[in-house]
Amino acid sequence: MAKAYFVNHTHWDREWYFTTEDAQVLSDQLFADVLKELEAHPEANFTLDGQTSIIDEYVAMHPEDVARIRALVARNQLFVGPWYTQTDAMVPDAESIIRNLVIGITETRRKYGQPMMIGYLPDTFGFNAQLPMLLNQVGINDFIFWRGTNFKRQMDSVYFNWKSLGNNRVYAANFPLGYYTGQISVDSKHNLKEFVQNRLDPGIDFESQNGHNAAVLLPSGIDQMNIIHDISKTIEEVNRYSHNQVVISSYPQFMETLRQRTDLPDYQGELRLPTYSRVHRTIGSVRSRIKRQNFDLEQKILRRVEPLMVIAKQCGIDVSNGLVLKLWKRLLECQPHDSLGGSVSDNVAVDIDHRFKQGFEIADGIENFIKKRIAQRLQLGSNQVLVFNADARPFDGYKTIQFLAPSKNVAFDDQYHATVVRSEYVPKRDNIMQQTAKGFEFKDEPGYYKLVVQVRVKFDGLGYQVIDFKDSHEALPELKSENQNTIQNEIWKVTYQDGSFEASSNGKTYTNIIAIVDSGNDGDTYDYSPLRDDKEITLPLDGTVSVAIADGIQQMKLSGQWELPAQLADRISKKPNLKRVPYNLTLTLTSGDAVLAGHLNIDNQVMDHRLRLKINTGIQSDHAVAQIQGGFQKTSNLPIEDNWQDEFVEKPVNLYNFDKVVGMQDSSQGLFMIAKGMKEYELGNQSFYVTLMATTGQLGKPNLLWRPGRASGDTTSIGHQMTPTPLAEELGVNTFEFGLVARTQLDENDLAKTAEKWLAPDISYQLQTLNLFVNRLDNKIWDIEFDASLPVISNQETVLSLNPDVIISALYPAYTVNNGLVLRLANESGKPVDVTPLLDAGFILVNALEEVQPIADQLVIEPYDMVTLLKKN
Repeated sequence: MAKAYFVNHTHWDREWYFTTEDAQVLSDQLFADVLKELEAHPEANFTLDGQTSIIDEYVAMHPEDVARIRALVARNQLFVGPWYTQTDAMVPDAESIIRNLVIGITETRRKYGQPMMIGYLPDTFGFNAQLPMLLNQVGINDFIFWRGTNFKRQMDSVYFNWKSLGNNRVYAANFPLGYYTGQISVDSKHNLKEFVQNRLDPGIDFESQNGHNAAVLLPSGIDQMNIIHDISKTIEEVNRYSHNQVVISSYPQFMETLRQRTDLPDYQGELRLPTYSRVHRTIGSVRSRIKRQNFDLEQKILRRVEPLMVIAKQCGIDVSNGLVLKLWKRLLECQPHDSLGGSVSDNVAVDIDHRFKQGFEIADGIENFIKKRIAQRLQLGSNQVLVFNADARPFDGYKTIQFLAPSKNVAFDDQYHATVVRSEYVPKRDNIMQQTAKGFEFKDEPGYYKLVVQVRVKFDGLGYQVIDFKDSHEALPELKSENQNTIQNEIWKVTYQDGSFEASSNGKTYTNIIAIVDSGNDGDTYDYSPLRDDKEITLPLDGTVSVAIADGIQQMKLSGQWELPAQLADRISKKPNLKRVPYNLTLTLTSGDAVLAGHLNIDNQVMDHRLRLKINTGIQSDHAVAQIQGGFQKTSNLPIEDNWQDEFVEKPVNLYNFDKVVGMQDSSQGLFMIAKGMKEYELGNQSFYVTLMATTGQLGKPNLLWRPGRASGDTTSIGHQMTPTPLAEELGVNTFEFGLVARTQLDENDLAKTAEKWLAPDISYQLQTLNLFVNRLDNKIWDIEFDASLPVISNQETVLSLNPDVIISALYPAYTVNNGLVLRLANESGKPVDVTPLLDAGFILVNALEEVQPIADQLVIEPYDMVTLLKKN
């Protein structure tokens, strides 16, 4: 007999095939009933799915209930938090996962009381191997989840110690049969004896037997399910029929019992095996536009907005944390497992796109405000460009700046090596109204050029500088076409010949380094699945090649088109209908840059297919090396038995997720890709593949080759209908950006820093009057009279200068400390790194919640770990 800790909860997808607004209609009555039932039955408790956002949305409709919620939370009857939204655990940046917790915990404390400090993710599609480390950053040491375990291959118990890649760990509790293992519905109540014998007891027994557990966790709830009324009476009746002991409990109570055990096994690694439930191992390429938008907005917040806020603060310009909090919430609302995974209806996908739109608008507006205010304080002229370094590290290299000028006949000082990368002429406009001291006058507005110029600049650290240009008799040098098929810099040489790119770096030659492969996709918005009798083919890279060269930059562009089967049926037809798919691939080398930059545009015109980028390394290795959230892991192609269906509910394909970097390394050479928003890879023979897109027209399909049986998403359940998703076909132009890096040996932190540098943004600003809509808010950010007490600033300022041997994960104004600066560092290697000098520079050790932590005289970041530091200005 086992003791089963019965936990009543609801799992609350904010959106799925239904929208967030639909979910709020459901919560209006359901949450109100929860409060009423808990107040009437003080012995009962209820868990509201571990995310604060759904409480906020309910309170917005019922502000009068805040006091009731606070009272129930204080009595440990209602459990909320710690997340803001139920995050996906494979795709988001490490910082997104941490901020989800930071915002969820701080907002819960401020509004409702103490959050449930458990990493509770009941329905997420797999978990990255560094999640224990990320949870530890906010002081969470417990983790409860459903999917991804295998008790034969990973650990022999549903309860275990889960270790990160380094030394962080959490107590982990798995409910392998789902968060609805003990689900007591109205129908179950009417047939309680049958329910206990056929479902409840078998579930308890399974959890008990896998690990010899005398006490087990028994979750009772399902999607959008109400609280169980009169729970004491129901559990009393359950115990009359059960051969186990069932007691009313909560997640924190059960985890406290788990902490008393000394016999729990250890496990290290990701949790993504589809043994007892599906994990959708190929969802990393579904609705790829969502993944790329997510990456772009993460980077915009972390690498532009927040560092610019630090600079602005130093310049006496305030931007409220409340505005940035709203920005983060827009992003986090796009990151639950269904939303970011893409396993949603098109109606929901439109909402997700709109939230991204709102997020980009807030981010762009904050940046616009900061840049213009600094330019106004400096009283810049139209022949001056404000250039920023948004990283704390010193910088010496090329950045691109954008400005307007009446002509191309301008000149910069020789030290900048200025070269026009792109230009656009805007014709003059006649009879344009202008308000003057005399009243309204009408004048002709002259034409002008929009110029994108590459300049060589140096920075000591986080800060800005002003670059002057002047009128000239000669135009700036531009990229000029050359009759050749090779580009090169100090690190790379790339040649295009007979439909193939050959590249060399570090004395190694990579033949046919870039290829693109295509196959039919018989899957849905949960999974790619091969089409029966189809095979993956390599697409020809032939077309028109052009090379353009200027000082400091060389570009090669290949433009062509493929003819691909229009529909899925055409893939196996003897007379297929083919459609043209235009593409262009641009490779760029910048002087001194170790990264070969790639920019691929594909105008997708066909349905149901998967496109992958194949990188031919020529490296003999049985493993790939991939960056994940806060570290690097090695993955190998594990054998898959012909009878895999005897053990797994979907094929355990050797497709993995990565964060930004993936590649291969042997004893003397390595070749790696830095990807902007592509998240899925596979190890090949002397090559690796990165998925660009896997398009589909269905929310769920049954009997897939890689996922037999029922359709995911319940579309084959009784009363459910198939749901077309034409937007998931991703027709039209899709843009993919990546970089290639060659190495002689693997140094994880150095590789991560290379990616960090390559992803550094180019930020510039010109105070001009030719076009007041280059920046959307310029026209409404009026001149003001600045307070004389503001700090004096000059045309060149350095706010912070650091150069640690680890990644700078985040740099932003503190949430809880006035005039505080938060710096988070990530050691992405297997060796400890000493950063003690930062203590001498005035930083103190805190956790991600900005709570002071004890420290000795030395500060060492352990392998695959993070530290958060705070400094008060």
